[in-house]
Amino acid sequence: MCRFSSLSAVVFVNVFQSNCVHCHAPLKLAKHGLCSRCNRTIRRFPYCGCCGAELRENALHCGNCLQQEPAWDRMVIIGRYNEPLSTLIHRFKFQRQFWLDRTLARLLYLAIRNARRTHGLMLPEVILPVPLHHFRQWQRGYNQADLLARQLAKWLHIPCVNDVLIRTKRTPTQRGLSAKDRRKNLKNAFQLSAKRRHFPYRHVALIDDVITTGSTLNEIAKLLRQANVAHIQVWGLART
Repeated sequence: MCRFSSLSAVVFVNVFQSNCVHCHAPLKLAKHGLCSRCNRTIRRFPYCGCCGAELRENALHCGNCLQQEPAWDRMVIIGRYNEPLSTLIHRFKFQRQFWLDRTLARLLYLAIRNARRTHGLMLPEVILPVPLHHFRQWQRGYNQADLLARQLAKWLHIPCVNDVLIRTKRTPTQRGLSAKDRRKNLKNAFQLSAKRRHFPYRHVALIDDVITTGSTLNEIAKLLRQANVAHIQVWGLART
């Protein structure tokens, strides 16, 4: 749960603002959060609909994911982890600017709609945010993936379920680790909630912020496969 009491001043200033959250230029539509100029500078590109690798044109698979197939089936991303997207994500994730959830979720919502056209994406039955360990969530005050998932669930009319996945292992940060060390770091880090052993959904979307090697998502996807989930999508804000 967000520690709204400690952030009320930030909410007052930003939720009701009519300026771009990045460059502070006036907005014609305040609910968009990001002005059209900043939006155009986001590094978007054609990508593989399975692993998110940059391609010359959109495709459902590429050589990389055919050689090392991810544990999930489809991926949707906004763009590259460059300015201004990287700064917005950093502020949202590490500077307690939780009110950026609406702006970032809207960008992801538009990417999902675009993926339905470019990659033939089918919407899932349920949205699952990638969980934080309870200590890290206490430190941060909220789970950024959960905030994004709640916004998307509302706009897409799909349920958001945040009590299925549990992060049981308090792992060191993944930043700076190799792909091998990331996998080792995350081994047995997640489990399904005991009250959700009989998971009724067969088509799910996992929400995360930044996708680097995909180690976290692979671990969770393998766990969901054990619960007989047939189709797993990954929706992320950015690809590094």
